[in-house]
This record gives sequence, structure tokens and C-alpha cells, in this order.
Amino acid sequence: MFASNLNKPINRLLAALPGEDYQRLYPHLQPVELPQYKILYHAGEDYDYAYFPSHSIVSTVAIMENGSTTEIGIIGSEGMVGLPIILDTGYTNSTAIVQVGGNGYKIAAKQLQEELNRQGALKRLLMRYVQARFIQLGQTAACNRYHTVEQRFARWLLTVRDDIQQDEFQLTQEFISQMLGVRRTGVSEIAAKFQKAGIIQYKRGFIRIVSSQRLEAATCECYQLIYQEFSRLLK
Repeated sequence: MFASNLNKPINRLLAALPGEDYQRLYPHLQPVELPQYKILYHAGEDYDYAYFPSHSIVSTVAIMENGSTTEIGIIGSEGMVGLPIILDTGYTNSTAIVQVGGNGYKIAAKQLQEELNRQGALKRLLMRYVQARFIQLGQTAACNRYHTVEQRFARWLLTVRDDIQQDEFQLTQEFISQMLGVRRTGVSEIAAKFQKAGIIQYKRGFIRIVSSQRLEAATCECYQLIYQEFSRLLK
């Protein structure tokens, strides 16, 4: 349910703002539903709004000429969709698609820019967020190059769990394979292996993490590195 007063919504960026700054931003925040698979922006489109997910996750993906896709960034309750607005560049070459449906807030680019121009708390906070996202992007690229699909799958599930603060979510193997840039059969094999080991339960597009400890043991160092950087920069 959306907040109906000045209580801060469940988004770490918005929650980190000092009260006075949040109150100034609040009238411009519009509650929005973010249904699964909704495309917020195609590559090359202008960013007219920034989005702050609360109970949803948005992936930024690169789409190749042959139609294949791979995830290059993941944004949940710790962040916002709209780096081009912060950097005053207008658009990027990636596509933003809702991975886990839920809700959040959006704000017009013009209103966000006006607040950034104040050079206040929001500007400082979002610049730290930009650094955290750059770390995420760079580490994800390294992870895709050097770590196994099994490790990346585990990291991905842990990141989704952290971003929505839930152990159960709806994701199809087809969509997971697109985000990881691998064949669906590979995802099916890993999901079956994890289920047999008692790490997850998977049925009809729903995944439930049974053992976070075992899932963390199955992933690579990239998960903890990215998690710690976001915690350090956004506290």
C-alpha cells in the first residue's frame, strides 16, 4: 500500500534523505504500479521520469542485434531508475524492464533536476548512488566473464531477495535465462540442482529461497562486494 502521508516509502534512497529534503520532494513523488515485464524505457529514449522502486525490481539490459539479451544492472528498493537524469545526459543505450512486479514512485525529470540544482542532500546522496551503480556494473561484467552460471544464478537470486526483502518471488526460467544471457536449459539444470540440494523451491514460475546460507555458499565474491558497497555508500 502506498504511503498516504509524509512517512517515507520503502526505498532506501528516499528513506536516507533528511526530513526537510524529503518533505520538499514529497509533493512531486507519484505512486505507480510496476507490473512484471513492463518496459519503462527502451534504449535511446529520453528519460522523462525517474523511478524509485519500493516492492519491485527493474533490470537494465543490453539487447544485441540478434535479439539476445543480458542484464547489466539490477535496481530495487536500494536505488532508482534514471541515471541519465542525474548525469544530465538524457538517455542510455540500455533498456529498463520490470523484473519483479510491485510498486514504487516516479518523479518528473524536471522536478528532480530542480532539486539536484540545489546542491543539497539529494545531490550528494545520488552521486554516491551513481558510484555504487558503477561498482555494480563493473563487478557484474567481471562476474559474467570469470564466474560460472551457477554462481551467477545464486548471486542473482540473493540480489533479488535483498531488493524486495522477500524469500519468495515470481520469475520464469525463460526470463532468468534472458537476464543471465544463457540458455534456458542451463537455468533449468541449475534450478533442479538447487532444489534437490534444498536451497530453493521452484514451481510454476515461483521461486522460494529455502536456505539463504547455502545459497550464499554457492555464489561468488561478487555478491558480498556489491552488497557491502551499496551499504557503505548509501548509509
